[in-house]
Amino acid sequence: MVTDEELRQKAEKRAAEKVDFLIHFVIYICVNALLFVLWYFNGGSGWFTGGQGAFPWFIFPMLGWGIGITAHFFGAFAEPNLKDKFAEKEYQRLKRK
Repeated sequence: MVTDEELRQKAEKRAAEKVDFLIHFVIYICVNALLFVLWYFNGGSGWFTGGQGAFPWFIFPMLGWGIGITAHFFGAFAEPNLKDKFAEKEYQRLKRK
């Protein structure tokens, strides 16, 4: 049986994982906004209007980092107890040996 203290520790750990993701996401938004602004003010503005603008290079770090942020999201929100499930499965497997 799981005690209240164990449940509290689990809840605090999951809450910390969610806060970590939110901090990561805010940093992602801020850095990519800055990259967009740098691109825009260094000759990128013509790209949208059909003029001679710089290639939108900011999309590459945005997409690459976006893959990582998506994985972080699924780890924090979609299946937060996946690690616990794997640990329990491994524990049962080792116990049988």
